[in-house]
Amino acid sequence: MLRYKADYKTLIFVGLYFVMALLPWIMWEQLSILQITILVLINCYLSFTCAIIVHNTIHAPIFVNKNFNRIFQSILSLTYGHPVSAYVPGHNFSHHKYIQSDKDAIRTSKARFKLNILNQLTFFFLMSGSILRDEIRFAKKARIERPLWFRQYVFEMIIVFGLKILVAILNWKYFILFMLIPHQYASWGIVGTNYFQHDGCDETHEFNHSRNFTGSWFNWFMFNNGYHGAHHMKPNLHWSLLPEFHAIHLRPFIHPNLDRDDFVNYLIQTHIYPAKRIDYLGNPIVLRPLTKDIDWVNDIKFKDHIADLANS
Repeated sequence: MLRYKADYKTLIFVGLYFVMALLPWIMWEQLSILQITILVLINCYLSFTCAIIVHNTIHAPIFVNKNFNRIFQSILSLTYGHPVSAYVPGHNFSHHKYIQSDKDAIRTSKARFKLNILNQLTFFFLMSGSILRDEIRFAKKARIERPLWFRQYVFEMIIVFGLKILVAILNWKYFILFMLIPHQYASWGIVGTNYFQHDGCDETHEFNHSRNFTGSWFNWFMFNNGYHGAHHMKPNLHWSLLPEFHAIHLRPFIHPNLDRDDFVNYLIQTHIYPAKRIDYLGNPIVLRPLTKDIDWVNDIKFKDHIADLANS
């Protein structure tokens, strides 16, 4: 059933999310404030982890059977708080195809605070308008040209927001603590990864277009999301194969400053102290003038992107 055995880990983490999300619902009357706080933090982490799984799944579906993949996408949408299909437009068709250009809706040059930590913290909010706009325009185009994808998108939308409305009516406090906050954190986190993965890199270079974090513990918990350069070079490569691909096809050629081992140390250096916004060569980043997004939706020919719409 699974294309790769490594995705047993994927299923375990998705299962853990539902266990930890249902636990406070079942035990609501017995929980102390401390227990609720701990459970909220756990749910934030697991929802963010599921957002990473969403990212992996839209590139490399985990099941051999397409119907199973469609069902799994619907289930996964509940962990992330938004239709999985909606992740496809801005990520696969905009960011991957037009990295850091005016057709990349989440290019880091849009974040322009002098205090660098504000760029990281607000990146999701700065990008969300463009992401939503392109999602809607993509869906309108797909409704005519790719109706199967559109039906899957609508179905995921109905179950996600239908459940949210139902839970908010039944227990609004649970809804805020264990749905709204974790799902918002997941969205903030997965979009925010783009900032530290690409800011100050060279999108025109064959190898230096992305920043990588190769720590083993970090990548175990993040499903190898640290091997971002390898992912951009071969987007549909399964996440479990990224370390080997990185070692062979990227590490010998990439600038060493873009191959970082310690993720936390990088964040401290760039966002806390000395907190300078510099490129991978150590030079201060000079932002080009802020420009409007260039339309990429009208350029899409769906027949040329079967792999990017693998479940439809």
